[in-house]
Amino acid sequence: MTPTTETTVGIGGAAESTDMVLNIGPQHPSTHGVLRLKLVLDGERITSAEPVIGYMHRGAEKLFEARDYRQIIMLANRHDWLSAFSNELGVVLAVERMLGMEVPTRAVWTRTLLAELNRVLNHLMFLGSYPLELGGITPVFYAFREREVLQNVMEEVSGGRMHYMFNRVGGLKEDLPAGWTTRARAAVAAVRPRMDVFDDLVLGNEIFRGRTRGVGALSAGAVHAYGVSGPIARASGVDFDLRRDEPYLAYGELQDTLKVVTRTEGDCLARFECLLEQTHNALDLADACLDRLAELPPGPVNQRLPKVLKAPEGHTYAWTENPLGINGYYLVSKGEKTPYRLKLRSASYNNIQALADLLPGTLVADMVAILGSLFFVVGDIDK
Repeated sequence: MTPTTETTVGIGGAAESTDMVLNIGPQHPSTHGVLRLKLVLDGERITSAEPVIGYMHRGAEKLFEARDYRQIIMLANRHDWLSAFSNELGVVLAVERMLGMEVPTRAVWTRTLLAELNRVLNHLMFLGSYPLELGGITPVFYAFREREVLQNVMEEVSGGRMHYMFNRVGGLKEDLPAGWTTRARAAVAAVRPRMDVFDDLVLGNEIFRGRTRGVGALSAGAVHAYGVSGPIARASGVDFDLRRDEPYLAYGELQDTLKVVTRTEGDCLARFECLLEQTHNALDLADACLDRLAELPPGPVNQRLPKVLKAPEGHTYAWTENPLGINGYYLVSKGEKTPYRLKLRSASYNNIQALADLLPGTLVADMVAILGSLFFVVGDIDK
């Protein structure tokens, strides 16, 4: 009988169920900027997650202190590059509040209109890119088609495709071009019926629903604990929207049109549904603003400002319902032409912290679905 030889192969730490630390990034895991996730894995399951930020930091808050009140609009414009108009808006609202300045009615309604068009542009990017992250390439082509229609009217009115720089302290840069409201109304009318693509092609896709339903459920308690806001918070049943609960601009007169979209499940699917339904409502709000502008008589869209603009000594806080959530601006003035301090509270910064609560206990395969469903812009985190 031939003797047999047994060989024992060492399997190292696997025999002891040793956790593995996996770094996701720093690269472009969700195509919206540079983020790093430090994951601890037990096999295929995530046991802990730490979002690591700061790879894109521009030091904008420090630069605010070295720029005058006209120049800081440009700095604040850029942190969420998908919501540039809304970013500008929060800064000028804070400065105007500090100055006690009234803005012409025509400028108020135009600002509201452009803010809602900017909201649609922001949401369309995520409505297209999120299915792409889950392996569905078709929706992103539709999303960019609709974005181009709206980008054209935004570019015509402001001269910028992404960084509009159309807000000014006291109003807007200039009045609307002749015939622009007609073209804007046509753009909204062209986009609205095409939104069914996302209702049918994405939400009606069983693979998409299988990858997102019941995945990454965020509780209402975690929303409050981390300060999560916007569509992500409302998808978890937190019924809060500044446009309704503390109206600014012309939202107080749009309550019949404004619809605050909520869900209770708090999962990836609920977050996508909230974003999509909110896009439909933003188009309705844009139409309502166009109707109101058509009724307004011609008039100024800004206030005359002194050559050197100085805010009185004191402090104030302004907040807005940005497309991704609540943006806050805490302005402190010493009576000079530059802010003594301008603290920016950006939506994505708080929202992304919820990953530490969302990811533990889930599978690595679900990580991208959860990460993409938080709809963040990394520049909005790092400021």
